[in-house]
Amino acid sequence: MKRTAALLLTLGALTLPMAYAQIPVTPAPNQQVLLESDNPQLKANKKLVYDFWREVFEGGHLDKADQYLSEDYIQHNPNVPTGRDGFVNFFAQYSQPKPIRDEISGPLVSIVAERDMVILSFVREHQDPNEAGKTYTTTWFDMFRIENGKIAEHWDPAVK
Repeated sequence: MKRTAALLLTLGALTLPMAYAQIPVTPAPNQQVLLESDNPQLKANKKLVYDFWREVFEGGHLDKADQYLSEDYIQHNPNVPTGRDGFVNFFAQYSQPKPIRDEISGPLVSIVAERDMVILSFVREHQDPNEAGKTYTTTWFDMFRIENGKIAEHWDPAVK
């Protein structure tokens, strides 16, 4: 009986409106620390994705895509075509090469690697739909599968 009452109180508390402010999502203070791993393969996978993001995605050096993306790269974002050529042709519309930065310029929160997967997570700021002029932060992610030393697949939470 006590367990049931405690469970009901907990569930009730979780469904009540929160009376405190959201804790903002903040970027990592040192991106280089995020690249570390005791496992050499996971470390290499993190570095591959990190460099791809800096050089190709943010830097606009689409000519380097073949260094990072497999030819039959699978894209799960509904707005971007699949395949390395599809990726390059799509982003060629929006980006021009610029100097490559030493770090990812987007507000990077973490890099997680496990097996053949690497996840980059970023701070994402949105307008608060309940309070005009206010914003809130949440987390955006990009997940990659590595195969034979190249990015073979990508996921993110994008919608059409």
